[in-house]
Amino acid sequence: MTAQLSKKSEAWSARFSEPVSDLVKRYTASVFFDKRLAEFDIQGSLAHADMLAEQNIISRQDLQDIQRGMAQIQSEIAAGQFEWLLDLEDVHLNIEKRLTELVGDAGKRLHTGRSRNDQVATDIRLYLRHAIDDISGLLRELRLALTDLAEQHADTILPGFTHMQVAQPVTFGHHMLAYVEMFGRDAERMADCRKRVNRLPLGAAALAGTTFPIDRERVAATLGFDDVCRNSLDAVSDRDFAIEFCAAAALVMTHVSRMSEELVIWMSPRVGFIDIADRFCTGSSIMPQKKNPDVPELARGKTGRVNGHLIALLTLMKGQPLAYNKDNQEDKEPLFDTVDTVTDTLRIFADMARGITVRPDAMRAAAFQGYATATDLADYLVKKGLPFRDAHEAVAHAVRACVDRGCDLADLSLEDLRQFSSLVADDVFQVLTLEGSVAARDHVGGTAPNQVRAAIARVRAELG
Repeated sequence: MTAQLSKKSEAWSARFSEPVSDLVKRYTASVFFDKRLAEFDIQGSLAHADMLAEQNIISRQDLQDIQRGMAQIQSEIAAGQFEWLLDLEDVHLNIEKRLTELVGDAGKRLHTGRSRNDQVATDIRLYLRHAIDDISGLLRELRLALTDLAEQHADTILPGFTHMQVAQPVTFGHHMLAYVEMFGRDAERMADCRKRVNRLPLGAAALAGTTFPIDRERVAATLGFDDVCRNSLDAVSDRDFAIEFCAAAALVMTHVSRMSEELVIWMSPRVGFIDIADRFCTGSSIMPQKKNPDVPELARGKTGRVNGHLIALLTLMKGQPLAYNKDNQEDKEPLFDTVDTVTDTLRIFADMARGITVRPDAMRAAAFQGYATATDLADYLVKKGLPFRDAHEAVAHAVRACVDRGCDLADLSLEDLRQFSSLVADDVFQVLTLEGSVAARDHVGGTAPNQVRAAIARVRAELG
């Protein structure tokens, strides 16, 4: 077996009477995308070797040789000098072959008590745990950037919309805090997902465990896992954690896409609520006046990409019997691309949020266009004793009159307003101002400026 392994560079070559065809090699190889797992493969191998030595399965000298060889491999990879070979199929066999070249038999003993099945499952979990930690940090940065923007505009009036129609006045700060809440839930989901990622499969071997006296808890502690996977069959075949991450990532991108849609609309000259810094925009090859919000547009598009990866992984797993199947090689590219897409998007959005210029005058003018204080007038009448449905009807008539006259509710005289209800008095005009409207929503979760500032304080306390 040793001679065959050296000659054909395949871990199973003695079993076969003919070599794998070049077409099959290219079709089944994963090394050119799973090599990004190299750092985590080495981490797992070093922890495994440490345990093997502690359990007297390999010698202390073997452990030292493995550690020395792995250090050399890490240096070669970091320097771009490591030779990745298609014939060796994946990251694991490439590293194992190079280790054996460097340290001889100690490298061949490293795989004792494990399989590539539990090895790759461990590598992916280590990789994904690291990615989740990065994404969680980026979500924090984005929330802080949006919180800063909210604080600057806690008093800035913005028309709130339902059905894309002017509904009631809110503040721009309150609007930004809605996204802070969304991305906060995303951070919670990532943290919860991390708990299930952070379980060690190593020790399950191919599917049934191993006959060697291994110490899985030691390996888990060395690698910072919270627990070990409790069933060897499940340990090597489970990809729930990757699917769960992609689902959480799809929600992150959904929130990014919703925000992107608003930024694109708000930046349109016909709306003009905001401007986005030039470094996040591009021009046109033919129209010299154009300034296109390419970043939010592209983020909106990339959301479909991440959603597609989630469906791909769900489809990948739905028909697999226990335990490991070659299908699972297809889990990596969707997962890697999801991590890359979410990471890049969050990083650029946190920066872009600090490059948003708000145009309060345009927002205020828009708030006057849709009778945004109509509900305030209805509430005013209710407080005077009129049943809400009657108040609703009275204000609807008032709005109809304003539409006919081409004016706002605040433009009507006291005499005009009393035509719709005799309960109207001089104090009515206090509730018809935009400032009065937002200030009246003075409760937790409301748009009153002092509530916006209280919410900002809570976010800052949470984020530290």
